[in-house]
Amino acid sequence: MDIKRIVAFFVSVAIVFAAAIWTSPHLVSNIKLGLDLKGGFEILYVAEPVEPGQQVTKESLLETARSIEQRANAQKVSEPEVTTEGKDRIRVRLAGIENEAEVREILKKPAELSFRGPDGTKEMVGSDFEVGAAKLGFDEANRPLVNIKVKDPEKFRQVTQKLLGKPLAIYLDEVELSAPIVRQVLTDGTATISGNYTYEEAKKIADTINLGALPLKLTEKYTQSVGASLGQLSLQQTVKASIIASILIVLFMIVYYRVPGLVASITIVTFIWLMLLVTYLMKATLTLPGIAAFVLGVGMAVDANIITYERIREELRSGKSIMSSLKAGSRHSFRTILDANLTTILAGAVLYFLGTGAIQGFALTLIFTILVSVLTNVFFSRWLLTLLVRSNIVKKPAYFGVKESEINAL
Repeated sequence: MDIKRIVAFFVSVAIVFAAAIWTSPHLVSNIKLGLDLKGGFEILYVAEPVEPGQQVTKESLLETARSIEQRANAQKVSEPEVTTEGKDRIRVRLAGIENEAEVREILKKPAELSFRGPDGTKEMVGSDFEVGAAKLGFDEANRPLVNIKVKDPEKFRQVTQKLLGKPLAIYLDEVELSAPIVRQVLTDGTATISGNYTYEEAKKIADTINLGALPLKLTEKYTQSVGASLGQLSLQQTVKASIIASILIVLFMIVYYRVPGLVASITIVTFIWLMLLVTYLMKATLTLPGIAAFVLGVGMAVDANIITYERIREELRSGKSIMSSLKAGSRHSFRTILDANLTTILAGAVLYFLGTGAIQGFALTLIFTILVSVLTNVFFSRWLLTLLVRSNIVKKPAYFGVKESEINAL
């Protein structure tokens, strides 16, 4: 009996289980839940220019999405998800919303850019500027600045004359972005906004002015609403079903495969913990489709163990030693497992690049579950089983669920 290998086995299992027990409560409580588990709503907007004859640009779509996110944050929405899709669509997911009608009304309004005097009077609005005329530049000291151009030079001259020496603040909706001082009367319809800006700050001002010059009207194309109580019920039922299924799987593996089944149970628990850790570190949003991919990954993890253990049992029935059967069975099963997992990863990649929203979440979760499954239920499982076999604790084929009468003499 090899004491070192026995100790290595139990220390490895103890470290993994201790880490899982210690970190799991924090991971579970801090994983972000999607609206189908937490309640909330999802909207797909189609964006159109407010002014006829204009075109939706990629830049204006991105800036409109940022504006929607800022509005959602102003409504105390926790971690809103706002993404652009295609050439003219914006998808918004807001979880934990109670005043849905009010928030939806606020979000769909076109972003309003305004230039205001010290008393709050709106001196100019977004439509006063040329479309795409705000450009980034640099002064002699290589400091970022913004060059702008207006449609009506005379109006701009009157505004700069009125506010000479005073600030002309830039607002997006009700958020002040900057308050540059008017240094001179401008007569040619162009101006430079300068200050102690970083590159990102200057770029934000230029993008915002361009957004205001081409405001987009948002029309709801698709909506989905989930009540908070329904989302909570879905989460509770999903967790309950997952726990019951996991217990049944562990019992089956231990009863049918004996010692390898025990090892498989350890690696499955490790797999579940690592998937929680990956979800937390990626700051991913957990949704029902994501949980479905998670459960599918558990099934594939169990399948990987079953394929390996069945091949080992076949080798044992042929009359080989336990160590030889373990090596041969692991080697032959790996090719089958690898083929199946690569095929599923390829299918997940296709779903991710061609799908949107929940389909992408399902695909990404599926890919990560397969990668973690290979790590835990192929390599980690094989390593633990090898430690037990080499320690000479597992000496009989019966420990693998193989009867002596089933073994053929070489």
